[in-house]
Amino acid sequence: MIIAIDGPAAAGKGTLATRLAARLGLPYLDTGLLYRAIGRTMADAGADLDDPEAAGLFARALRPEHLSGDLRGRESGELASRVAVHPPVREALVAFQRDFAARPEGAVLDGRDIGTVICPDADVKLFVTASAEVRARRRTDELAAKGRAVDYERILAEVRERDERDSSRAAAPLKPAPDAVLLDTSALGIDEAFEAAVRIVETAARR
Repeated sequence: MIIAIDGPAAAGKGTLATRLAARLGLPYLDTGLLYRAIGRTMADAGADLDDPEAAGLFARALRPEHLSGDLRGRESGELASRVAVHPPVREALVAFQRDFAARPEGAVLDGRDIGTVICPDADVKLFVTASAEVRARRRTDELAAKGRAVDYERILAEVRERDERDSSRAAAPLKPAPDAVLLDTSALGIDEAFEAAVRIVETAARR
C-alpha cells in the first residue's frame, strides 16, 4: 500500500505520516527533508538559493549523509521552500522519491506534491490542512516550548508567505489531488487527527 500525504507547513502531516507508518509497518519518507537538505547545503556553501541551475546541481549531488543534522527548524523550512520552486530541483528528486515508494511492501510519503506528481496512483491520498492562524499558533507554541522568543504575528506572516510561494510556484504547486481526502486538523488534537487518518486508510483498503 502506498499512502501519499500532502499539505501545507505545520498542518500535522509529518506526525500523521510517522504514526501511520508505525501502525502499518511501512517505511516512511519525509520528502521535505530532501528539500531542506538542499537548501541547507546551499546556504552553508554561500550559493544563490534563487538560482535554478545552481540549485539543480546541489539536488543532483544530494547524498544520504546530507539528511542528518538539524533540518527541522523554521529556517531550514524557509530554505526548503525557496529551492523547491525550481524545476531542476524537483526533477532531480522525482526518481529518488518514486524509487522509495516502489518498495514491494509499500510506503508512506509526505510532502507537497506526493499525490499529484510523485505517486499519482497511490492507494490512499490525504491532503492534511489547517487554517493559517492555527498553524502559526502551533509553530509559535512549538518554538516557545524550546525557549525561543517568538512573535505570533511574524510567524503568521511567514506561514501565509510560504503558503503563497508553495501554491503559486510553476513546478508542482501545492494543491490537493482530485481524488485526495481532505483532513482539516484545525479543531483536532493529535490523537483525533490520527484516528481520522486511520479511518480514511481503512476505508480505502476495503475498496
